[in-house]
Amino acid sequence: MPYLDHNATSPLRAESRAAMERALAIGGNPSSVHGQGRAARAEVEEAREAIAALAGARAENIVFTSGGTEANALALWGGVQGAVEAGTRITRLFVSAIEHDSVLANAAALAERAPGLRLEVIPVTSDGVVDLDALRGLLREGKGRALVAVMAANNETGAVQSIADIAALLKEHEGYLLVDAVQAMGKIPFSASSADFVSLSAHKIGGPQGVGALIVKEGAPLNATLLGGGQERGHRAGTENVAGIAGFGAAAKVATPLPATLRDRFEADLRLAVPNVVIFGETVARLPNTSNFALPAVSAETAVMALDLDGVMVSFGSACSSGKVRPSHVLQAMGVPEAIARSALRVSFGWNSTDQDVDAAISSISQLLARVRSRAAA
Repeated sequence: MPYLDHNATSPLRAESRAAMERALAIGGNPSSVHGQGRAARAEVEEAREAIAALAGARAENIVFTSGGTEANALALWGGVQGAVEAGTRITRLFVSAIEHDSVLANAAALAERAPGLRLEVIPVTSDGVVDLDALRGLLREGKGRALVAVMAANNETGAVQSIADIAALLKEHEGYLLVDAVQAMGKIPFSASSADFVSLSAHKIGGPQGVGALIVKEGAPLNATLLGGGQERGHRAGTENVAGIAGFGAAAKVATPLPATLRDRFEADLRLAVPNVVIFGETVARLPNTSNFALPAVSAETAVMALDLDGVMVSFGSACSSGKVRPSHVLQAMGVPEAIARSALRVSFGWNSTDQDVDAAISSISQLLARVRSRAAA
């Protein structure tokens, strides 16, 4: 069955499954000093090295979490709290309008509860790219240290952000940078070197669900938000998810940048089948696996269900919010009219995608539109 929803979760790789089974067979606690504990610790540290290599980071800077959401929350809450104790208090929080809900929701809650912290939203262009001039203006408007949160690549449109330019801009001002690299890592070349905090997730690259990581640059402030046994160098308490981490590491070892071949062929065939299709962000750099488009006059819910009946699995936005019947906040931020936004679908390819998946998706979409036209003509 054609699975074209890798940005929601990518099917578990065989390498990850094998690593998890090996780790589960060990059965030890990685904080124990006996043989089984040391074996479990070895699994964790081997994975830490592999993930660091993929992300262009140092292994000792990686903090394992339960996923990308927790990593983002830890960076925001822990970063703001840690800056107070470090004497580098953060008074301004800037988040782009297209961030994942785990950033937007935590930033809003943090601004409500942290005294003296002001939240500002960075606008984006009509192509879904952060407006650097607007960010420059926001940084110049006020005083005080800033924390800026911008994702490396958008989970819905695939638009790749200018992280290097944003980091260079921040050098002119006192501030820290949080980069959500959940969608970028393993799909495009990426280095964590420009950011103070980088969030990652295993299940976007063929690892297991329920495990992620936060990369914390040397000198970046961070207080633990989960207290207890002091695991993860005191940054995140709780016994490590050894099997999940082992699976994450195995996926990182085999992850390679994805080609744009299938996406480009899909969009070319889609234009032939649907001449009035709207493809979002097509004029800017995008993830090579992601196509976000609208079929005019067909609601996204209808299209997703119709394709599902044909065995083709796609989505109509972020998997974390796709159950909510509302237009995408990403497309709204881009200025997309609501009627078109409500027709938006996302196709995302991955490590096991094939040309046959493209054929099946185009065939299903064509049949759907034929039925829509037939009903309209009746």
